[in-house]
Amino acid sequence: MSSLYTRSKEYTRSRKAQSDSPPSSPSPIAKTLRHERLSRLEAATNPSTSDSSYSDRASGRSSAYSRRENRLAALSSRADEESNRDYKKLYESALSENQKLKSKLQEAQLELADIKAKLEKASQQKQEKTSDRSSMLEMEKREKRALERKLSEMEEEMKILTELKSDNQRLKDENGALIRVISKLSK
Repeated sequence: MSSLYTRSKEYTRSRKAQSDSPPSSPSPIAKTLRHERLSRLEAATNPSTSDSSYSDRASGRSSAYSRRENRLAALSSRADEESNRDYKKLYESALSENQKLKSKLQEAQLELADIKAKLEKASQQKQEKTSDRSSMLEMEKREKRALERKLSEMEEEMKILTELKSDNQRLKDENGALIRVISKLSK
């Protein structure tokens, strides 16, 4: 009687497992239960001698018991494997790996801050150079304008000077002519 109870209990468990799993891939438990049901159904539909059905039943029970024991052994071996895992070692290794990664991250952040500082310093120097260049360019432009003004003033002075020289030469010539005229008149 207790074996029937366990079978029906396993049957309901397998029904739940079947509904949870996708229909295309039934679990191994469901396959074995289906096989048991089919074998029982065949035994019920094929009436044979009572001795052979009794021996079939006995062998079926023993095979069912052995299959059950195999399943239980597999489940217990899985549980043993899971308990054999040393969670403390896993935790310590994960913790040490986290510490290593944190130190690498901190080093990378320090390096990034250093690079940012260098970049900022370089950009400031570039701005200073450009501002120096722009101030130098402005000074050069001013000097150039001043020189151009001086040049234009000198050119005007040269024009005036040449005009004055020509006027001076003309006046000298006139003065000489007047002196000759006066000397002829005074004789």
